[in-house]
Amino acid sequence: MEKKTGIGKAHSKIILMGEHSVVYGHPAIALPLKNIEVTCRITAGDETLKFDMTDPLATAIFAALEYLGQEDAQLTYLVDSQVPQRRGMGSSAAVAIAAIRAVFDYFDQDLTADLLENLVNQAEMIAHSNPSGLDAKTCLSDRPIKFIRNLGFASLTMNLDACLVIADTGIHGHTSEAVDKVRKSGQTALPLLKNLGELALEAEKAIEQADLQALGNAMSQAHGLLARLGVSCPEADHLVQVARSAGALGAKMSGGGLGGCIIALVKTSEEAERLIQKLKEEGAINTWTEKL
Repeated sequence: MEKKTGIGKAHSKIILMGEHSVVYGHPAIALPLKNIEVTCRITAGDETLKFDMTDPLATAIFAALEYLGQEDAQLTYLVDSQVPQRRGMGSSAAVAIAAIRAVFDYFDQDLTADLLENLVNQAEMIAHSNPSGLDAKTCLSDRPIKFIRNLGFASLTMNLDACLVIADTGIHGHTSEAVDKVRKSGQTALPLLKNLGELALEAEKAIEQADLQALGNAMSQAHGLLARLGVSCPEADHLVQVARSAGALGAKMSGGGLGGCIIALVKTSEEAERLIQKLKEEGAINTWTEKL
């Protein structure tokens, strides 16, 4: 049975702590951004879809159709995304989740959480070659996620009564280049990566204790280490400094780096609004606020 329109939604994510060090076995913490959404609509079309199998959206739709035995279905799709691409906010995972949900909704089929995650990870293999699964896991979760490579995922409880401001530098992130840059640094990078892992654990403890000052301090220290690794960029460094000068408890780049977003921790929505205005004045092309 087919509906007139199948609708699927998903939300974004951001890395709080653990960029790059996570590749070397240290923990990372990622947050769902529940107010930054993707919506996909599937409707009847005039012809069978032709797929570009290098496109994670197309791959997600194809994976869902293949599972349902509907590869020859005549469909069309429309995606409305608030999530910018290549900014470390899980755009490809969120789009894949929304698309798969829309296909299953169109055909009025049940979709279990495990099946959805499996199909999304298939699509993510196209987008990222060897994804950790962290983007998909966090975009599917309503709670923060802790991830350790080869050990897996755990949900965290967060109730900080604070706000996280996300600001877009306007520059595409270059995760693979940044990862390669760290790898080529060899032994000189290892102490910095170890320190980043320790700061992720400090951030986890601060979250458990609702200690905003400790969390902010860990964030700011992490940015300094990421900058020393060479994975930040002048625009991110500038926005981090602007945020800290404007009273943020802590601020850092987020994601793979060499572009992308920065994040800043503040206590109240009013402080978030004032900080957003300042960040926009200083070059941020877009901003969001997430309550923690």
